[in-house]
Amino acid sequence: MNIDYPFHFDSRGFTATTDDPDHIRDLIEQLLFTNPGDRVNRPDFGSGLLSMIFAANSPEIATALEFSIQAALQRWLNDLIEVRSLSVTSIDSNLRVSLQYALRRTGEQRAETFVQQIN
Repeated sequence: MNIDYPFHFDSRGFTATTDDPDHIRDLIEQLLFTNPGDRVNRPDFGSGLLSMIFAANSPEIATALEFSIQAALQRWLNDLIEVRSLSVTSIDSNLRVSLQYALRRTGEQRAETFVQQIN
């Protein structure tokens, strides 16, 4: 079992755990919402998504983020997932990251959507 993210306690008062598919989803979320430079021992870990909080939202920003997110997923999580589809869309003040992937260990297909509000 893996420690669940975000860290919390379960109903018994123990550290909450999760299964592998949810843990991998948690890892993807951490990668997306970590800025490069935030981790001391891994300064290039992250996707750059949060650095767009003060940028103007546009389709060009979404396209640039799509490339940086794809590269980050391949670099940091390639041993766990195979990215099947990735799209970043800019809608009003939100960036929406839609990801379809397969778990390498089991072949299970998964789809997740992550939303970040920006200016």
